[in-house]
This record gives sequence, C-alpha cells and structure tokens, in this order.
Amino acid sequence: MSEAAAATSMAAARMGFKEGDLIQELGYDDDVDFDLRDALEDGIGSELLTEEDQDVVDGVILWWRKGDGDLVDALVDALTTLDEGGVVWLLTPKNGREAHVPPAEILEAAPTAGLHVTTSEGVSEDWAAARLMSRRKN
Repeated sequence: MSEAAAATSMAAARMGFKEGDLIQELGYDDDVDFDLRDALEDGIGSELLTEEDQDVVDGVILWWRKGDGDLVDALVDALTTLDEGGVVWLLTPKNGREAHVPPAEILEAAPTAGLHVTTSEGVSEDWAAARLMSRRKN
C-alpha cells in the first residue's frame, strides 16, 4: 500500500464509520476522491448509498464545491434520511484547489441548517472534511 493510500485509509477510519453502517453519498461527481470512497466502503463492508436511496442512514458524505448551489439547502437535504445521532461529513476541496469553499462559509451555513461543526481535518490530498452534528434538543 502506498503512503498516500495508507493515509487515505487512516482518514476513512478516523471518520468513525464501522462495519454495517449505512452511509449515503451526496454530491458525487468525477472529481471525488475514489481512494477515500473505497476505504469507506471497505470499512463499512458495503457500497455507499446513492442520492436515490431512501434508507435511514448512520451517516452522510456530502461532496461540496464552490458553485454547487446553496450550502444550507444541501445540508438540510442531507438530514432527510439521517438517523438521530448520525453525522454529516462535508467534504470540500482544500485551500488552493479549484472550487475551494472557505471555512467561514461552512461555519455560517451549518447553524442555519441546525448543525454544528465538531471537527475538521484533511482526508485526502485534495479534500478536507468537516464533521457536522445535529444540535442537541434540550
């Protein structure tokens, strides 16, 4: 396994998904990180669900680029099949990459969608990830 592949596999593991989890993938296009997708699928033991799947899921992977539309709307849509306590991983091109989304934009959109950013990290050479969780209801 190459150094880059090992790093991607570790990043997938740090995302916290486990064998048997149902993960829905939104925003798929030909620029996604296929190694990260493969590592996630290996970790959960099944394929990622598509936008058409309506199963209740444990997590959502949302690939998002500047110019994709309204981030708040996309985050709200990501919650439609998410189980209570589930997590949304928002993947955006890293700083300096084409279609980079500034972190301030994510921090502004998340609360409007009823989410908050719990952590951010680089998950591959070209993509950064922000872990978003629903706000706790008091």
